[in-house]
Amino acid sequence: MIFLLGEAWGEHEAKIGKPFVGPTGVELLKLLNKAQILELNSADYTSINSFYRTSDPAYTASIWSRHPQVHRTNVFQLHPPGNDLKYFCGPKTQGIPGYPPLEKSLYVRSEYTTELNRLADEISTLNPNCITCLGNTALWALTGETGISTARGYTRSSTHTAMGWKLLPTYHPTTIFHQYSLRPIVIADLAKAKAQSQFPELRRPQREIWIEPTFEDVFSFIWHYCLGCDLLSVDIETYGNRVTCIGFSPNSDLALVVPFEPGPNGEKSYWPTAEEEARVWHKIKFVLEDPDTPKLFQNGLYDISFLWRSMHIKVRGATEDSMLLHHALQPEMNKGLGFLGSLYSDERMWKDMRKHETIKRDD
Repeated sequence: MIFLLGEAWGEHEAKIGKPFVGPTGVELLKLLNKAQILELNSADYTSINSFYRTSDPAYTASIWSRHPQVHRTNVFQLHPPGNDLKYFCGPKTQGIPGYPPLEKSLYVRSEYTTELNRLADEISTLNPNCITCLGNTALWALTGETGISTARGYTRSSTHTAMGWKLLPTYHPTTIFHQYSLRPIVIADLAKAKAQSQFPELRRPQREIWIEPTFEDVFSFIWHYCLGCDLLSVDIETYGNRVTCIGFSPNSDLALVVPFEPGPNGEKSYWPTAEEEARVWHKIKFVLEDPDTPKLFQNGLYDISFLWRSMHIKVRGATEDSMLLHHALQPEMNKGLGFLGSLYSDERMWKDMRKHETIKRDD
């Protein structure tokens, strides 16, 4: 079962008491068709065309009835006047205890706690493996957070209303009416939600990552795992004209992070002496300039040129670039590494976990 959670009824939904039967529902059906979650047949398209002519939500409802594997609901099974969610909100003193604002300084009023209780009962009864949160309101109801553009594409657990359920947020279909470029992203997220709906638990990749290495660790890792591997992934982080850290990964299960600044006690460099840092860079240079070790970068033109400018390392064997490969497949989408992670991995939102920003672009 695919469990879709929207925000509130619109005018068409209020007419017949069913969710996603208006223009947004028609768009959602098309998105699900593109994501291969359901297949629209000739009868479905006849109903869609009839809706376009008459705006009768019964036609859209008839399509949904032919696809019972998709369950759709809303946080609020109510129609706010003018489709304005602010109708449900008030000052903090009137808000539901324990819930942050839905919008800036606007808290959902306590009288609508019954809607959240109804949603919790609905989720508990249906016991879905994964809940697809369509937009900020659905994300807010189950996590107490907003910011769908950051959260979309990443699986996580619900912490509010119905706690402990697996979620995958994406944009609300209505957003596509205003920003059509988001459509392929929503399709990709829905396809990921389909895969996630096959099992209930959060499955995170198991990896071994070497951090805070010694010189001996760096030497051993490069010698035993990097040199001569099938494909060595390389990534750098920068600040000003310095490389702050560099990472190596010979496969999807193993990685090394070599830091350079700051040190564990606030020193300028992670390494205790300039001589030892120079020895570390010597080993790094050796593997980066080895033409027989093929390398993968993310936005490699930046990394390779930066390594040359800052450390006079001439990278050889750079054969692949994840940013360019993704752009060749999906030229209409974003190309940043965090975005790629949301599409192609089951990692958590690691970009949102870091405490400090860097000036590097498309990292």
